[in-house]
Amino acid sequence: MPDRPARRLLPDCEEVHHLTMKGLDQPLSWVERLRVRGHLAICEACTAFSAQMRTMREAMRRMGRED
Repeated sequence: MPDRPARRLLPDCEEVHHLTMKGLDQPLSWVERLRVRGHLAICEACTAFSAQMRTMREAMRRMGRED
């Protein structure tokens, strides 16, 4: 039996927020992507958070190109 606690199939909102931020900086594993997508399918709040983070990241990239 592994030493770490068993993971739930779907992450909670806190973990989705963490994975969303992580995914902005580096690629997520296919397991992480699958878990996030499953959660986003049932959670409107996290779906909105994820969209807001992508929008902010894109706006920051555009600002960097204007220099």
